[in-house]
Amino acid sequence: MTAPVATRSITPPDPAAVAEDVARALAEDLGSGDVTAALLPDGPDRAYLLCKEAAVVCGRPWFDACHRALDPQVRIDWTVAEGERVAAGTVLATLEGRARALVSAERASLNFLQTLSGTATTTAAYVDAVAGTGTRILDTRKTLPGLRAAQKYAVRVGGGHNHRIGLFDAVMLKENHVRAFGSIADAIRAARAAQPGLPLIVEVETLDQLREALAAGCDRILVDDFDAATRRTAVSIAHGAPFDGRIPLEVSGSVDLAGVRAIAGDGVDCISIGGLTKHVRAIDLSLKLGPPPR
Repeated sequence: MTAPVATRSITPPDPAAVAEDVARALAEDLGSGDVTAALLPDGPDRAYLLCKEAAVVCGRPWFDACHRALDPQVRIDWTVAEGERVAAGTVLATLEGRARALVSAERASLNFLQTLSGTATTTAAYVDAVAGTGTRILDTRKTLPGLRAAQKYAVRVGGGHNHRIGLFDAVMLKENHVRAFGSIADAIRAARAAQPGLPLIVEVETLDQLREALAAGCDRILVDDFDAATRRTAVSIAHGAPFDGRIPLEVSGSVDLAGVRAIAGDGVDCISIGGLTKHVRAIDLSLKLGPPPR
């Protein structure tokens, strides 16, 4: 085994939110009852959880909650930690409980674990790619409906950082807001007056807008779809006198794994990537009854 990919402390997910996610997933899957599992004798049995590809494991709280919702006495013994990198063929956990409950909870528990492990694994790949540059990898609001908190937790497990959670915890000015107020500076003044206690993020589309945002003041500036030369100029402006790097620069738009290192190398503070949570590729897992292979 290796150490978890994320070395900083990760706040565990809210148990009440996990329980709500699980209740919704089990209701969707079980409906009026698992008619196939009902064919099985409902005696004690055991199972093992197999990971079929290299991954960063994420989603243990949801997996556990699915099984405990159907069998409160189930025993789940994990062999890996949340956030741990594992190789293909790793047995992640063994379970002992009622056979019908093990089978009925299988799909929902795997759906959570494979999806969140996929998000954590993708995030870790981007974090690895920018290692040593000082650039932080951020997520976006492009999440699966109803699973935003879970996916944003998975980003943290993968070593990334969360952008704003929703439309309520930060003000983000974009082209429509600038158009409505007439200028970057006027939009910033209106936002500060309306929400003085919230972080203020401003998206700019030109170097002139960048200078205006830097002069007006905000908490972060997002440079959207700048080409490499313009991006480097933006970093030079933001880090030079009189601004001296006080306002972090964030890059978004058209970022992929092949090019993320070069973007980080230009000196930007953050790179936000919608694909961490939008382009979900689930990790290949299986839950099988019986003892694990030797």
